[in-house]
Amino acid sequence: MISRRMFLHSASVMTAAWAASRVRMPLTVAASVLPAPLNEFNYGSVTVTSELHRKQFDNTHAVLMGLSEDSLLKPFRQMVGQPAPGEELGGWYKYDPNYDWHTFDAGFAPSATFGQWISALARAYAINQDAAVREKILRLNLLYAKTISGEFYSLKNRFPAYCYDKLVCGLIDSHQWAGDSNAYRILEQTTDTAIPYLPGKAIKHGQSWRPGTDVSYTWDESHTVPENMFLAYQRGAGERYLKMGKAYLDDEYFDPLAEGHCPFEGRHAYSHVNALCSAMQAYLTLGSRRHLLAASNGFDFLQAQSYSTGGWGPDETLRAPNSDDVEASLQNTHHSFETPCGAYAHFKLTRYLLRVTGNSQYGDSMEQVMYNTILGALPLQPDGRTFYYSDYNFKAQKVYCEHRWPCCSGTMPQIATDYWISSYFHDRDGVYVNLYMPSSLRWTQDGTQVSISQETSYPTDSQIRIDVSPSRQLDFALRLRIPSWANGASVSVNGKRMSAVVRPGQFFTIQRTWKGTDHVELELPLRMRLEPIDSRHPRTVALLAGPTVLFAIADKLPQVSGQELLSAKSTGNSEWIVQTDNTSFRLRPFTAISDQQYSTYLMVK
Repeated sequence: MISRRMFLHSASVMTAAWAASRVRMPLTVAASVLPAPLNEFNYGSVTVTSELHRKQFDNTHAVLMGLSEDSLLKPFRQMVGQPAPGEELGGWYKYDPNYDWHTFDAGFAPSATFGQWISALARAYAINQDAAVREKILRLNLLYAKTISGEFYSLKNRFPAYCYDKLVCGLIDSHQWAGDSNAYRILEQTTDTAIPYLPGKAIKHGQSWRPGTDVSYTWDESHTVPENMFLAYQRGAGERYLKMGKAYLDDEYFDPLAEGHCPFEGRHAYSHVNALCSAMQAYLTLGSRRHLLAASNGFDFLQAQSYSTGGWGPDETLRAPNSDDVEASLQNTHHSFETPCGAYAHFKLTRYLLRVTGNSQYGDSMEQVMYNTILGALPLQPDGRTFYYSDYNFKAQKVYCEHRWPCCSGTMPQIATDYWISSYFHDRDGVYVNLYMPSSLRWTQDGTQVSISQETSYPTDSQIRIDVSPSRQLDFALRLRIPSWANGASVSVNGKRMSAVVRPGQFFTIQRTWKGTDHVELELPLRMRLEPIDSRHPRTVALLAGPTVLFAIADKLPQVSGQELLSAKSTGNSEWIVQTDNTSFRLRPFTAISDQQYSTYLMVK
């Protein structure tokens, strides 16, 4: 049995698995020089044609474009005492002055997802260049600006830091991706108004800082604020955001992580994984190696308590190291992974770490979460029904959250756009191919226009074809992520197999002069393997083929051996059959499950 935990970093040292043309070097806090981070491409440089990815993007984008602008502004207007025409969106988005926090229902977080939706629309505009999208963004930002008032951040709002953080994200993305010339003026108004109502530093989740309030007021997420503060500063919004980013760094959380200790136990899962993105931005903005190490170690600790899907945080709670809680969750909860929010945080964290370290295994983890969690989420509905939890119980099903417009309705449209910027990266020497899916990339290398296109049915097919087409012949490096599980991988160029060793867990570099259209064929053998949930429960296993977890479709757990699982046969149409001594049962990837009962893990004989 092969565990993903075999490739975890040391708690105190990160190893950068750079391409073969680079020196493999340890990244330590004491290192005097670190390689320059890899660069992201703009959203518009990439075209995604994968049916699964496009379907999710088109669905979430259509829902946001269909929302009434009066309905979107209604809770802002109500909270500041302005006329508020239009229908209520309802659910968590609704403002209810008589809200009872014990219900955890309609009125829980009024307007909280507005900034995330603006962010998603801005990123979508960068992808599609649809003028109607930009016009909607500009209108909504101006309408929001008319509601800016301290009343919004008063005790009417349980989550002032959370809401402010999301509004900042929406405004800086409006400026960056939709060219909204008013965005930074509105951001200044927002910040001036919000600051008197914010704690001024990171407050521990669950700790009271607003006298006379109930426990629900302690669930604000000031510890996630620095990421967007640093991004606002990087994008030219002003020095004040650099100062705020520093002030809100949660070093009570980061310091133990930097020293190799795990402070996870009992913490809210999504927000504290998201906080690691703030640590990464502290490194990218301030050059703080301590925060880089905190994020790297935090990721390692997270991997050590993750499911085979890449998901984590049963019941939205991180666990102590070497705890049996994750295995126990297979029977005691159906709330296994807060999927859109968790996947969004996971994508950002692995993207930052990959850019900084060049380590391909962060791309492996991103791919694992993509195919086994978020791409299988039920579609966002216009009435606010949202997929919230992936269920890894032995008797699991996909269901919508019982509350409309929860937090995951904000992050799902954002991650649906971020497939575009997570697929490829570049440095001055060439391009890195990180995610394998039907897509294309256009960029300029040394003054020459270059396009790359992928054709593949991966991850159900092991073959990936990449066509490289420069406008004139050009020498540069093409680097392909070779997953850690891909033993026996091979690379051919124009039909000729390359003799260099293709090592799993690294980027494989093709350095050559590209002419016209050259064809690269990458084969990643999708061998079956078993992965135990942890070392203490070696008989509780998931079956994987390549990056894909295969979920057993059955009303009750079948009696099966490890060898029988490993002998599963594909029938095509995203389905596998396992034959045992007494019966047979089907397996499917998460993306092919609808309303069937399934199990992620099986108990092998």
